[in-house]
Amino acid sequence: MGRSLKPAYWDDATRVLGQRDRVLKKLIRAYPGIHLRRRSDPFTTLARAIVGQQISVKAADSIWRRFVATVAPAAKSTVFPRLDPRAVADTGIPALRQCGLSGRKAVYLRDLAAHFVSGALDAKRWKKLDDESLIGALVAVKGIGRWTAEMFLIFHELRADVLPVDDIGLQRAIALHYHGGRRITPAAMRKLALAWQPYRSVATWYLWRSLDPVPVEY
Repeated sequence: MGRSLKPAYWDDATRVLGQRDRVLKKLIRAYPGIHLRRRSDPFTTLARAIVGQQISVKAADSIWRRFVATVAPAAKSTVFPRLDPRAVADTGIPALRQCGLSGRKAVYLRDLAAHFVSGALDAKRWKKLDDESLIGALVAVKGIGRWTAEMFLIFHELRADVLPVDDIGLQRAIALHYHGGRRITPAAMRKLALAWQPYRSVATWYLWRSLDPVPVEY
């Protein structure tokens, strides 16, 4: 599938979700013509996720541009380049720190690069893995927790049925639309989302749109 094309399941998902859930039916109608789309390769996507952890979007963007300029000076784009894991693995911690990265994130990025260079993370094998198996492989990397892995499955792998119950945006949207603003437990979120299977990623995406109409892209 090309980077900008609609996921093959998207139209079926919106039809099914609209039939099963009145909230989603309204949101799907409110945001026509937009959908999930993949923007970069696996390594670059995960590296960007690590860079952006626990800092503002503006700060993350500034650090990311300096990071790309350091590890891929010939890149045509600093926003969505295609980074070489070997180049990151060969870049020393001091040079990464000069980009504005914390010492911890510099270590995380080198560990991520090492996993790709060694083949411990091999995107060619991921199609054979179910969601939980792929999440397990990703969280073996320093700095990648379950939330980051779930975002990767949704935004890069375009997996259709991921429910990130730890995501603050999803928690807020469910509280707003289904419980009068009251937050509910992860177990209650999973119960609510049973009707959304096998398209929980799509339901999540539309609920995010209700909070921020501009789609985030990774």
